[in-house]
Amino acid sequence: MSDYNRIIDKYYPEGSPLRDIYLRHCRQVADKALAIAEARGLTLPPAEIEAAAMLHDIGIFLCDAPSIGCHGQEHYLRHGMLGADLLRREGAPEALARVAERHTGSGITREEIIADMLPLPTDRCLMPETTLERLICYADKFYSKSGDMAEKPLPKVMVSMARFGPEPFARFNDLHREFGLK
Repeated sequence: MSDYNRIIDKYYPEGSPLRDIYLRHCRQVADKALAIAEARGLTLPPAEIEAAAMLHDIGIFLCDAPSIGCHGQEHYLRHGMLGADLLRREGAPEALARVAERHTGSGITREEIIADMLPLPTDRCLMPETTLERLICYADKFYSKSGDMAEKPLPKVMVSMARFGPEPFARFNDLHREFGLK
């Protein structure tokens, strides 16, 4: 989908601080994902990687995260699912909606949603399955939408992922084995 800008423009108006944060973050994720794909010899089309990265966080404006300029009503943890629903309504390819839906953390299992009483539905898969889904999920962990927005070093990402427990941390390590660059 080469026209991802149409969707971004619709929900992130020109001149808004949130648009600047959104575009910077998504561009960072896109550049990292494209570099990984090239270095690892992945056969994914670069245009698909770029579109997926540029749209993976499309739902953040619907969430309550004032520190990054989001003044919606929803819990931030729901941004991926909300973004996927938005992309489906916009007619985006299902592959891109799935990336948005499944990029949070290192994926979230139904069991984790139930055990941790997370504000997420238990009737859909929130685990990255395809190479594209896993790639964007991995690349996203290296960038924040707050602070200086600089790339996080791997040890800092690992500390951050470890806070979520052994299963999410193990899944991140699997992603790192698949996509990490030497």
